[in-house]
Amino acid sequence: MEVAFILEKLIFIVLVFAVTMLFALYSTYAERKVAGFLQDRYGPNRAGPFGLLQPICDGAKLFSKEEFMPNTPNKILFVVAPAIAMSVSLLGVAVIPWAEKFVIPGYGEVMGYIGDVNVAVLYIVAVLSTSVYGVVIGGWASNNKYSLMGSIRAGAQMISYEIAMGLSIIALVMMTGSLSLVEITGQQSGWHGMQWNVIYQPLTFIIFLVCSFAECNRTPFDLAECESELVNGHHTEYSSLGMGFFMFSEYASMFFSSAFISVLFFGGYNYPGIDWVNENWGVNIANAIGVLSLLAKTTFFIFFYMWVRWTIPRFRYDQLMKLGWKMLFPLAIVNIFLVGIAILIFK
Repeated sequence: MEVAFILEKLIFIVLVFAVTMLFALYSTYAERKVAGFLQDRYGPNRAGPFGLLQPICDGAKLFSKEEFMPNTPNKILFVVAPAIAMSVSLLGVAVIPWAEKFVIPGYGEVMGYIGDVNVAVLYIVAVLSTSVYGVVIGGWASNNKYSLMGSIRAGAQMISYEIAMGLSIIALVMMTGSLSLVEITGQQSGWHGMQWNVIYQPLTFIIFLVCSFAECNRTPFDLAECESELVNGHHTEYSSLGMGFFMFSEYASMFFSSAFISVLFFGGYNYPGIDWVNENWGVNIANAIGVLSLLAKTTFFIFFYMWVRWTIPRFRYDQLMKLGWKMLFPLAIVNIFLVGIAILIFK
């Protein structure tokens, strides 16, 4: 393997990691601003112009707080749990295609993704399934009954929505015929960048979107940290950076889920007029706009997550179980049959 190729991928990894962390950092600011707007108040507006330095101040505050260790026989697992939650939330962006390619004079073509894995969708589902380990281990190692209850509820929640999410992805894979996100994105480039999968499979999109809220532990499905019932859920005993990692992993997962939804159903980096821009302005400009297009779609879904959080009240535990097993699961199976019939009829 050439050194230039390794350096190219390392640079791309650093860029993607930096963008993910930047979005996760300022999602905390955006969350409070959106909440303030919906509740008719200002939100953060003291630290820096328009309060833009508030996330940096919050990070410094968490970093400077004393690290509290509860009386638990599982001190190693207590420390490792936030790291698991944070690491897993960052693994998925490795297979997200941000652009088709860039042409660098004197070097050649640079692909707009870290890795083109032919089973990328399966890889992402596997990564998302392991995200609950950080929550469960953290709650169990805290030696706190409320934390343990929150982590157990997170595990039950994962089982109830992961099946429906997997079945909804099966319906999409049946239509696209591929598990590669690069190929799925390329198939949505017709109609000048507007041949999006959401047009053909709106029901799949709705099922997947509802499951993604539970995936990110976002309201109305944040049962793992339901303050009104569990004091503060699985991270009750955490302080300083441990608490910060759990909070930050939620926003990193929200960024990744938003990007994943944009790639699966909304064309990824494709946008209206991409073919015209490619022919008249060149491939580099077309793909640079494509990166901005994907980030814009991702930003919209991050806002949608926040909008729903401050609009819809939290579900009860039994309501989520009923939604997952009695509604989403049968609906996902019916959706597979409908997609299969449509494929046979329309080829």
